[in-house]
Amino acid sequence: MRLLSTKATCNSHGQDSSYFLGWQEYEKNPYDEVHNPKGIIQMGLAENQLSFDLLESWLEKNPDVTAFKRDGKSIFRELALFQDYHGLPSFKKAMVDFMAEIRGNKVTFDPNHMVLTAGATSANETLMFCLAEQGDAFLLPTPYYPGFDRDLKWRTGAEIVPIQCTSSNNFQITEYALQQAYEEARKRNLRVKGVLVTNPSNPLGTTMSRGELNLLVDFIKENKNMHLISDEIYSGTVFSSPGFISIMEILKERNDDLKDSEVWNRVHVVYSLSKDLGLPGFRVGAIYSENDDVVAAATKMSSFGLVSSQTQYLLSALLGDKKFTKNYIAENQKRLKRRQKMLVSGLGKAGIGCLESNAGLFCWVDMRHLLHSNSFEAEMELWKKIVYQVGLNISPGSSCHCTEPGWFRVCFANMSEETLNLAMKRLKAFVVEYTAGNGSCTKNRISNGNSKRKSLTKWVFRLSSREHQHREEER
Repeated sequence: MRLLSTKATCNSHGQDSSYFLGWQEYEKNPYDEVHNPKGIIQMGLAENQLSFDLLESWLEKNPDVTAFKRDGKSIFRELALFQDYHGLPSFKKAMVDFMAEIRGNKVTFDPNHMVLTAGATSANETLMFCLAEQGDAFLLPTPYYPGFDRDLKWRTGAEIVPIQCTSSNNFQITEYALQQAYEEARKRNLRVKGVLVTNPSNPLGTTMSRGELNLLVDFIKENKNMHLISDEIYSGTVFSSPGFISIMEILKERNDDLKDSEVWNRVHVVYSLSKDLGLPGFRVGAIYSENDDVVAAATKMSSFGLVSSQTQYLLSALLGDKKFTKNYIAENQKRLKRRQKMLVSGLGKAGIGCLESNAGLFCWVDMRHLLHSNSFEAEMELWKKIVYQVGLNISPGSSCHCTEPGWFRVCFANMSEETLNLAMKRLKAFVVEYTAGNGSCTKNRISNGNSKRKSLTKWVFRLSSREHQHREEER
């Protein structure tokens, strides 16, 4: 008798992706400056650790908040008792004000149209449950965040059809690519329920242009039963021009053009505090929608992933401090810009370029010249060398469904400057030896067991073949 359900044992979770394998290998052999200086440096984790000191300073100056006090009196019991799934009004108000501030107050948000969720993962999955039947499809531009294969598909039964973007125009969405994806879905007898984008993009680290956003709005305007989901969890990380344009700003600009089309009711925003505030462990996400039916349905579904009352209380106080949020946003963006420049400079010294970026916690790095052939098998072989010989966990483009071999996502905000400099030193040494040897392997390998390495080699080639097969099917 089967012990687990088909849903629990199906392989659509995406856990066998090279994106997650790199994390597993890092966890087996994590770098530590003192205890494991030859370990693997984690550059596959999009965490923002650059401004913790600002948050810690605020907490030290506001001890009553962390002690769960209001006006000097304990509210522990109030927070410890049952709270309904609508969330604390004070926190929802603080969240929508913070979202507006990040967007330069060009748009405003109504807290009554916000649904709180346990992070953006929960928000995106909840929207899939609300908008799509099992077997319905959403179109996503490539490359996209590898976790979407899990978040959008695994439990909902929804499908992803890629909008194939290329380096020829810096991976921007074109009308042709959008239409091709739509036609591909129809060939597969999939009903397209909408488009989902990340803006700023993960993994590209770029903001979407006004032209791209208008293209998407026009697309769902013409297709009356489609939705547009804009995942804007990196909106506060934009550190240089061009600035961030929210999909809500586009709708506001085109209000006269759209008021009779109900497009407003079919556009939904996902947000969280994981990236902009660097608080992924707090599990705070949100859905914003002008559609009352979507808000009502998502609110009921949020019962399965609520934000604790204690977390809401603490963050409502922090986000309600306008002097703090103004300084934090500016300083955090300044630090991100400086750190991104460090990475770009280090890559350049190793003879490696990357896509010009203006946002996010990572760069989209071009290592096509290091491949021994223009294939995803070659990409996976290079990735294996970087993980095991160089000691860096980075994310291969194939895990992000990129159509071109040789691109990698490299994170820069989850480590110290010293660790980043060490990572670049390792990479430069590898490139020098690798190119001098015409692609031969370096000799100084990180010790992690020969048997593991041999099994990984077999695994990598099985994985690369499987991911290549998936891309061929998507085409």
